[in-house]
Amino acid sequence: MTTKSLPTLLIVEDSPENRMLLIHLLKDSYRLKVAINGEQALEVVQLELPDLILLDIIMPGIDGYEVCRRLKAEPSTSKIPVIFLTAMTDVADEQLGFEVGAVDFILKPVSPPILLARVRNHLLLFQLLNNLKNQNDILDAKVKERTEELEHTQDAIILAMASLAETRDNDTGNHIRRTQHYVGRLATQLMHHPDFCQQLSLANIALLEKSAALHDIGKVGIPDAILLKPGKLDSAEFEVMKEHCRLGRDAILAAETVMGKESAFLCYAKEIAYSHQEKWDGSGYPLKLVGDQIPLSARLMALADVYDALRARRAYKPPMSHETAVKIIIEGKGTHFDPRVIDAFIVIQHEFEEIAEALKDALPDE
Repeated sequence: MTTKSLPTLLIVEDSPENRMLLIHLLKDSYRLKVAINGEQALEVVQLELPDLILLDIIMPGIDGYEVCRRLKAEPSTSKIPVIFLTAMTDVADEQLGFEVGAVDFILKPVSPPILLARVRNHLLLFQLLNNLKNQNDILDAKVKERTEELEHTQDAIILAMASLAETRDNDTGNHIRRTQHYVGRLATQLMHHPDFCQQLSLANIALLEKSAALHDIGKVGIPDAILLKPGKLDSAEFEVMKEHCRLGRDAILAAETVMGKESAFLCYAKEIAYSHQEKWDGSGYPLKLVGDQIPLSARLMALADVYDALRARRAYKPPMSHETAVKIIIEGKGTHFDPRVIDAFIVIQHEFEEIAEALKDALPDE
């Protein structure tokens, strides 16, 4: 083994005789750094981190206890094992030493076999702990990588499922992405509102934004003759169209049943799919829910969906301006929409306009 590959020990000892003895006993097995007092020891450590420190307690200036305290207070040196060298045998002295962070004591006069055994054992333990930490870090990194991979896969599957429904009556999948962003921004604006702060954590907002993609998944069950009809639906056709809320909820419920347990994401997805056509005054569908009976997730989705529908270009209508869409939505305060959600929308309406512009649908000849 080369000298450079040997473990490095720092000997901190003010007695020349004791220093020479320690150097003599350890020089053949370890790289040695030497300090004659506490101040010098702290300087040496800043230049090169040793693998273990043999630290005298009684020294002029900073004593060993204080040196150990300072070492343990710094993240870069806190893990270095410190063995105290002392002639003190009082239990209180040992207790203080362990409290400031030492791993062991070696009594003076030093016994060579004990010194060599203690140093070897603590270096081995330190190495094993480092190896374990490294293995845990590697495992954590792999788990994180796998989790991110699964999340990306889940996102892709969700978008694909949503697009199956969306592209039947919509030329692009941008509607899905836009409404997801709208829901996320509304929720973020409301997260500090006293009525909603318990529901709208950052984690829940992320789930809300993701689950918003499935709001119209039930459209896959609506006949093309109704779904793609260019004109206004008659009353019978509209009753069929309204079924997309139930169909969407039932599809998500079936997925949840296969999983065998409830999921926060699927719970939000069910709420949004089933209730995003409800209105604050009870005139919506499918259950004519009123006010706070409507899940918050669905109230957010309702506004996002209407704004996007107003701004979108369709074969039967030109797109409305942002200003016109905002005016129509504000007129629905307290009737179609939760007044508190409207208030949040007014504050961040410019962000809706930015999202609509950034993710606008391409024109047919583009």
